[in-house]
Amino acid sequence: MNQKKRVVVGLSGGVDSSVAAYLLQEQGYEVIGMFMKNWHDESVTISNECPWMEDSTDAMLVAEKLGIPFQAIDLSEEYRERIVDYMFAEYKAGRTPNPDVLCNREIKFDIFLKAAKKLKADFVATGHYCQKGETQVEGKTVYQLLAGADLNKDQSYFLCQLNQDQLAKAQFPIGHLQKSEVRKIAKEQDLVTADKKDSQGLCFIGKVRLPDFLQQQLKPKKGDIIIIPEDLSIYQQQQIPAGMEADDLDEETLDQICLPVQHQAQQGKKVAEHNGAHYFTVGQRKGLNVGGTGKPLFVIETNTKENIIFTGLGEDHPGLLRNGLFVPAEDVHWIRDDLRLTPGQSKRYMARIRYRQPLSGATLVMKANGLYVLFDKPQKGIAAGQFVAWYEGDESIGSGVIA
Repeated sequence: MNQKKRVVVGLSGGVDSSVAAYLLQEQGYEVIGMFMKNWHDESVTISNECPWMEDSTDAMLVAEKLGIPFQAIDLSEEYRERIVDYMFAEYKAGRTPNPDVLCNREIKFDIFLKAAKKLKADFVATGHYCQKGETQVEGKTVYQLLAGADLNKDQSYFLCQLNQDQLAKAQFPIGHLQKSEVRKIAKEQDLVTADKKDSQGLCFIGKVRLPDFLQQQLKPKKGDIIIIPEDLSIYQQQQIPAGMEADDLDEETLDQICLPVQHQAQQGKKVAEHNGAHYFTVGQRKGLNVGGTGKPLFVIETNTKENIIFTGLGEDHPGLLRNGLFVPAEDVHWIRDDLRLTPGQSKRYMARIRYRQPLSGATLVMKANGLYVLFDKPQKGIAAGQFVAWYEGDESIGSGVIA
């Protein structure tokens, strides 16, 4: 049966996608390798780290070794429109985007998937460390996005914006393996990528100097760095009232707990200047260049309208820790649409706000205006524009953009 199925593999020039292509071939699929060129601006790439030319060549060599057809597709224009322009707009607004999550939703499992369909592909495959499951709901097949077996490498968070149609066409051939096993297979098959270092950069780009990248469109602009004291009364209002369950809280209380604090310059004191609030993100410690404070300084809010960075002393500053977050209704996404919460409903899940962060217990409360996520333990550095993803066991159920 599999021999008739055609799979287009996104060969990135790395070891993971190389082994993914090999495994699919072993399973009897007709495999086509495709390299996505998403980047063409060498001025901000640390080019000796991961230039796309080298990746493209490695991808081609792997395809040659496996004896599969290979082609490169230039998606740099679409990438600029859907990812790069989005990133600039988000940073300009003082938010922190996650390009990798967007790249999977908008590029790999949309534009790339459409290109694969033109080649009459039944599936697209990537080298992601996650797994796909199936379950039956009212006689209908529902696809599941599951964590990778290598929990240290699990990339299900990056795929938290996929929908059922995209999952139906997706294959994750290495999701059941440990990274060490993937490298072993690559060595046994004498693949050129066997010992290649993992790319740490933006999706399919390689390492990019973020400040240089942002300065292309967001010009430097001097502004104040303000230190905020720990004892602001507003921090007390962000606590979940003792003895109250999440379900008992009214919308006003939920807003106080889950919406970010808006600091004022007069609440603290100026300690230094910065070159642009849009270059910084909540939770950031490096790059402030402020000495003599004793404890390290952390960014607790960026106000790009007033061009002010608000900071707090030490990683336990209450401005850095929050008990909840809010996702506007239009930004709530359910991978498992059959488990969607309706206004007035609540449910317990495990959740994370960044890749590789340990999952934390949380109560999700759905209201007409959006979703409130209340954590059992305060979370550090919750940043607007990032994604919160929630899980049941090892299954990713849904996600949303943090307000």
